[in-house]
Amino acid sequence: MGRVLAVANQKGGVGKTTTAINLASSIAAAEVDTLLIDCDPQSNTSSGLGLAKDPERVSVYHLLMGDATADQALQTTELEQLWLIPSHKNLIGANLELVDGDRREFRLRDAIAPLRERFQYIVLDCPPALDLLTLNALVAADSVLIPMQAEYFALEGVSELLDTIERIRAGLNPTLTIEGVVLTMFDDRTNLAQQVTAELSRYFGEKLCRTTIPRNVRLAEAPSHGKPALVYDVRSRGAESYIQLAKEILDRHIQFPGVSATQAVPDQQEKQVVNAPRWKRWMRERNKLITINLQDR
Repeated sequence: MGRVLAVANQKGGVGKTTTAINLASSIAAAEVDTLLIDCDPQSNTSSGLGLAKDPERVSVYHLLMGDATADQALQTTELEQLWLIPSHKNLIGANLELVDGDRREFRLRDAIAPLRERFQYIVLDCPPALDLLTLNALVAADSVLIPMQAEYFALEGVSELLDTIERIRAGLNPTLTIEGVVLTMFDDRTNLAQQVTAELSRYFGEKLCRTTIPRNVRLAEAPSHGKPALVYDVRSRGAESYIQLAKEILDRHIQFPGVSATQAVPDQQEKQVVNAPRWKRWMRERNKLITINLQDR
């Protein structure tokens, strides 16, 4: 069964969509069949992968309303092993239309259930709100990845999200876990960033991702070209960071040939993961993947 990963934070502007697009793309680049689902009515994930607005296209809205199946909504992307289920602005109406609906919190989980055997990873891009759309995503998910900036207001927002996750565990999805917290738009030169990182490390421990995502112009430019960063400019710091994040997450769940998660020391394990067959296609032009060459650390 595929793993469903929700990228969620009710605070806006923390890099959820950027993280969803580039994480899913990096996992697909590892030759892992991946599905990205745009659950945000703003449809930035859809446009960020090159899909023009089309009111006739089957979208997440139709899935939630029961008007179409997930197979009918699948769209191909520039990456061979990445598929997309797009969003549409009508999705904002689902918050009202589903209020009195049967199994309103389970609509997305029921809709994507047939796809879990087809895709190894299903990534959900959630809207910046704790509404019925985000609730559907969290009920459908196995785990939650929380992107956040290294700011104190962000810490307050995460505490609210964690409270929501606990409530969902109690009543709707008892197996929901926190995949991790990833720091985005990160500048380790500031004292504030160091302080917030230390506080998150004390609270989340190993759940705080080792990989941080820096501020990067290429990450901001890529959506205007309808491409993920690793297609737009694989040599950029942003693309390299998301490839590292994908490796970190894959390493937790996928056993690569010759790698023992319990026996291999971290450095050896990372080197073996980088050299695993899934990554070789993206290592043929070695000079393009600077950070993947772990020996240069």
